[in-house]
Amino acid sequence: MGRLQIHYKFPPILQPRLTWKYGLSSIALTYVLYCFLTNQPFFSSKLPRYEGPYNVGAIDIEVPVREPRLIHDAVFKGSGEPAFKLDTVLFTLYYPAKHGAKSKKAHHNWVPKPLWLTAVGYAKFARISNFFTDTLFTSVMGILVGGTKIPAEVDIPLIPIPELSQTTLSSRATINGQDPIINEPDEGIDPSTGLPIIIFSHGMASSRTQYSHYLSELASRGYICAAIEHRDGSGPGTQIITSPNTKPINRLHFNRNDVQQNPHSATPNHAITPEEFKRTQLAYREAEILETTHIIHSLNNNPDAATNLATSNSRHEGTGAGLSSGTWTSRLNTSLTILAGHSYGATGALQALKTPSSSSSSKNQPPLFAAGILLDPGKSSGPLNNAISVPILIIHSQSWSASPSTFSPTGRPHFDTVRDIATSLNSRGVPAWFLTSMGTSHASVTDAPIIEPGLMKRVTGASVGGLEGVRGYIGVSEEFGAFLRGKGKGKGKGVLGLGVTGEEFKVGDPGVVVEGRGRWQVHVCPGGKGKGGKGGME
Repeated sequence: MGRLQIHYKFPPILQPRLTWKYGLSSIALTYVLYCFLTNQPFFSSKLPRYEGPYNVGAIDIEVPVREPRLIHDAVFKGSGEPAFKLDTVLFTLYYPAKHGAKSKKAHHNWVPKPLWLTAVGYAKFARISNFFTDTLFTSVMGILVGGTKIPAEVDIPLIPIPELSQTTLSSRATINGQDPIINEPDEGIDPSTGLPIIIFSHGMASSRTQYSHYLSELASRGYICAAIEHRDGSGPGTQIITSPNTKPINRLHFNRNDVQQNPHSATPNHAITPEEFKRTQLAYREAEILETTHIIHSLNNNPDAATNLATSNSRHEGTGAGLSSGTWTSRLNTSLTILAGHSYGATGALQALKTPSSSSSSKNQPPLFAAGILLDPGKSSGPLNNAISVPILIIHSQSWSASPSTFSPTGRPHFDTVRDIATSLNSRGVPAWFLTSMGTSHASVTDAPIIEPGLMKRVTGASVGGLEGVRGYIGVSEEFGAFLRGKGKGKGKGVLGLGVTGEEFKVGDPGVVVEGRGRWQVHVCPGGKGKGGKGGME
């Protein structure tokens, strides 16, 4: 009797054939499995954890403004709805959080939901918005960055005072296995003087989430950072939610051609000029900046502010441990509030930093902002305000300094205008720096080069990696903060202690290397030789 033989026939997928199709499919399947197991976005890099000694929390906050109002009476063509009505402000609060605290809530998406709103907004920026391109942009954005998350823990407690006082920045070398960005152990935040504040304004075609690594890294070092979402038409898309129980209003990017003067106004036939449109956008941004600053200051000054903020927050965050009653009271250093911005946001920040009038009601009041950090101030975003009287740090990317640009109609070079603002301040005894970060591009301070390093390097031409580039901005910003807190006894350290390397940007000069900070050209610094000038007047 012969043996009974049983033959198993494997399904075709398990019968490998060494063809290019099989090899490609195997690679793709392996990559998908890897991304799934490691929680890695499919076609991008994860945003890294933070190197500072503190855990980082994040809360999205949208609340009504104190006085809803029209910044301008322009209306959208077709609908007739007001284009510049200020009802609410939206910002993400990044803050040093309790060590080891983990959130039960999902991490924030780097591209806020609904993703299509941002994608269609970028199609509008490119002036190719239609059904086909909108669908294409949405699909591509979903594939590239739809799964990207911001690592900060959502709605966890603010760091307790005992924990803050026991942790110093000298411990950075052991955080996440990373090298420290600052080596001096005495640069840390002093808990007895409160946590300093940074209010941040994003650039054109950007949003509050696109600077998450820069701001969260500063939060991991003891700063309270509020990243504002501007609703002036300059972002790709945003949702306005006026109260916790109302439906979102979708607001896409819009420009001057999308609006018109209100037909029922006193001047219905008035044509809105490009200059008027920019002034209105900047005025809207300034109103959002001032409102956000008021909210952050109230957290420190009013014991009930945190609870009230959580209750009125239409984004339904802060009701957990993040905005617990009393935990924020007297914890912030409101006298050390720094206003920062990138590109169009830097132009808006300069405007909001304007010196108060000499009226009797304001001349005896301290300035709302103690200083400004201005990253690549805008080249075509209107005049740059020079009437300021607080210390400033201006950082140009190499691409921003290297590309000649003039202001119209004066023909004044942008680089000279920016340099003269800093020089004028120093001549009046107000510390100011103007630097160029070598090897960087206009996008280097954003998250984009970290998430899509290969693509962004090809597109922008930056010669430094994404993480390397933003680390330079973080380190120098922190050196500026240490200077403001008096850690340098009136003198800058690190990059801020280099002195002037050249008043003009030098195309062939690689810059001075500073360990952990990159390469720099310094054009203006306190006590440095300068040309003087008109203080940034155009």
